[in-house]
Amino acid sequence: MSAEMPESAINKLILMFVLDKMEIPLSNSSIIDICTHRNSWLSYLECEEIIPTLLDNKLVYVPSEHASEPYYTLTYEGRNCLAMFFNKIPQKLREEIALYCKTNIQNIKRRQEYVSKYEKMADGSYIATFTIREPIMGTLFEMVVKMDSRASAINATKKWIDKAPDVYESIFVNLLTTEDGD
Repeated sequence: MSAEMPESAINKLILMFVLDKMEIPLSNSSIIDICTHRNSWLSYLECEEIIPTLLDNKLVYVPSEHASEPYYTLTYEGRNCLAMFFNKIPQKLREEIALYCKTNIQNIKRRQEYVSKYEKMADGSYIATFTIREPIMGTLFEMVVKMDSRASAINATKKWIDKAPDVYESIFVNLLTTEDGD
């Protein structure tokens, strides 16, 4: 007769399975959003407890300390552990996680990489900050723009996730293009 695996161990495997299926490093906020808000695979408190435990046990790691927010990915030991015990996660749940990750990877990647926010200034104007982040290198690009209204700031920050690559490319090309065509 085999011993049942404790629920806490299965929850760790679930989080590791999500990291494996996403195939990209995930921020703490992305992990919580995926596992608790968008799906009910884990509770918020479970996620907050599991991540440091997996780090301490060297099953996940932070690929770069240079990023403003840590991003987590599986270690070699984490992949081996998951390979040995992934069948402890119910098959239906594994299928649900795999489908969710496959369907949403690009949106999650964009939400992590293209970040925007706004804040009201003392003079009544708004400052909108637009950032492009990379999990390993941290902030690649940041632009701060003064807006005359809250509506303008909201509109611009909502558009950023879709417009960031074009804005970045345009600025990059204009900065690298010289007057004489070099």
